[in-house]
Amino acid sequence: MPTTDEPSKPTGSAEIASDEAGVPVIKLVGEIDLSNVDSVRATIDPTVLSEPERIVFDLSGLDFLDSSGLALLLFAAAKSGSVQLRNASEIVRRLIEVTGLADVLPMDP
Repeated sequence: MPTTDEPSKPTGSAEIASDEAGVPVIKLVGEIDLSNVDSVRATIDPTVLSEPERIVFDLSGLDFLDSSGLALLLFAAAKSGSVQLRNASEIVRRLIEVTGLADVLPMDP
């Protein structure tokens, strides 16, 4: 009989769309951490590696982000002309500000 006391692994995913101007919008969902960042990156790589002029990350569905998730955002920023973060939770916003990355990863107010 399986036990339910074991914690489940965090799940995270990315959904990719484009806005009306054709700008890629990547919605991060769930928890992005070391356990799943590789699969999330595999999802967004085709978009990021096409080196678009701009990428928007919608963080409205993001519950948690660790340093590997931050590295993923920095990778996208390095490959595109600019990155914009939308709908960041207070904790994600604070993480970006405390790490000094607010200039590289600008957030909508």
